[in-house]
Amino acid sequence: MSRPVSSLPFRTLLAAGVAALLAACALPLASESEIDTQGDAEFQKIRNKTPLSTDAGRRAYVNCVASAIVRELPPPYVDQDWEIEIFESEEINAFALPGGHIGVFTGMFKVAENQDQLAAVIGHEVAHVTEKHALKRYNREATTQIGVVGVAVATGTGQAGMDLGGMVAKLGLSLPFSRGEESEADTVGLRYMAKAGFDPRQSVALWQNMQKKSKLGPPEMLSTHPSSEHRIDELIAQFPETLKLYNEAQAAGKKPRCQR
Repeated sequence: MSRPVSSLPFRTLLAAGVAALLAACALPLASESEIDTQGDAEFQKIRNKTPLSTDAGRRAYVNCVASAIVRELPPPYVDQDWEIEIFESEEINAFALPGGHIGVFTGMFKVAENQDQLAAVIGHEVAHVTEKHALKRYNREATTQIGVVGVAVATGTGQAGMDLGGMVAKLGLSLPFSRGEESEADTVGLRYMAKAGFDPRQSVALWQNMQKKSKLGPPEMLSTHPSSEHRIDELIAQFPETLKLYNEAQAAGKKPRCQR
């Protein structure tokens, strides 16, 4: 004869209840399409709150550099219809978002002095997307959040229903990338720019310019990135490979002429 449920030890019931709560409120892992959808939404939010540049020359210049980079991306990214936008802001920053979005703030022109330096920036940012850093970070963070969310619900301090879109945006797109992810984006981005025919050596000049600006307060891009000295050493270490790619691109007729 089975035992009445009411006679089970309280701790057993509590454990079963907490396990059920954890299963019910564990943050689900996100798919690439869900990250893309949130990237679309976040890009629109930035468009809505930040003035767009109406300078036709600047717009053509950024589009020229970004389009050359995009043509060198692996599938499926090379086939995406990338949206490229220039924002009127003194902030020294640029970004790329899942779903095919590239944004450059006009403050970036203070440090990116030519097409090759701008290509280093855009290549780096796009590499975050192609390496799926936002997706990996969300799923990594979601896994570590399961216990926290479960306890919050069990104690009445959290919400039982979690909005996946909001959590993807918060954990996948809003938090800073890790140092390791930044270094990987440097390496991959340098290859993209070199394959597009931009001189990878100019990446060093870009970060030297960033370093000079940081003396007056670090630009937003430097807030979570590796130190300039370490970053420059790592970029130089990539030159044997990336200069080969650059020379091959030049020989193949890939000679961007993006006029600032």
